[in-house]
Amino acid sequence: MTGSLVSAGTRDRVRGLATPVATALGRLGLTPNALTLIGFLGTCVAAWAAASQLWLLAGVLVLVFGIFDLFDGTLARATGRATRLGAFLDSTFDRAGEAITYLGIGAGLLAFGFGGGALLAGAAMAAAFMVSYARAKAESLGFGSGSGLAAVGFAPREVRTVILAIGLLAAGLIPVTPVVCVSAPCQQPLGAGLLVLAGSLVLITVLATVTTIQRIVHVARATEPQRPEPGPAEEA
Repeated sequence: MTGSLVSAGTRDRVRGLATPVATALGRLGLTPNALTLIGFLGTCVAAWAAASQLWLLAGVLVLVFGIFDLFDGTLARATGRATRLGAFLDSTFDRAGEAITYLGIGAGLLAFGFGGGALLAGAAMAAAFMVSYARAKAESLGFGSGSGLAAVGFAPREVRTVILAIGLLAAGLIPVTPVVCVSAPCQQPLGAGLLVLAGSLVLITVLATVTTIQRIVHVARATEPQRPEPGPAEEA
């Protein structure tokens, strides 16, 4: 199975909703590349919030700037200003922002004393990067150009963003109660909110790994030689 949790129809509807907002930002004088840079800087603030254990703020910012990421490409297409440089910058800053976010989460969990959570953040980051690498490498070799590979796999970036935001929001909203002790005697209780965050990192790791495998299978099938249609004699 290679279908994404986000259907093509859903993608088109979301892009349609983003178009008027993106064009309004364009009328303010912002270019697609400027929106890319603003989104990256916003992601850096989210990473700082996570590193400072301001989980609720981090969750809100991850969600807001995850949505904001739609606007640069939408504005470029709506105004006919889509360029290869813009696509390159968008992809590069997306990866950098994703890495910084996971590093911020890992730093925050480590500062809390939850070293295992920091390792989970690293695992989620590595798995997420494999999804992006599989797509980039496949498209560079001519497989699934355009948005073809984006529709392959359970957990493209938008799905991972939502899962991560839910985990961060839970960590900020659910009070810390001694559900699990990080060390004995129990001096730093690991509350239910941080357990939800840890669970979201595990889920991202698993789904991203499955998505990478789905994309590998998709490319492998695309390289299989096509068998010729049987002729009349062969059908007989």
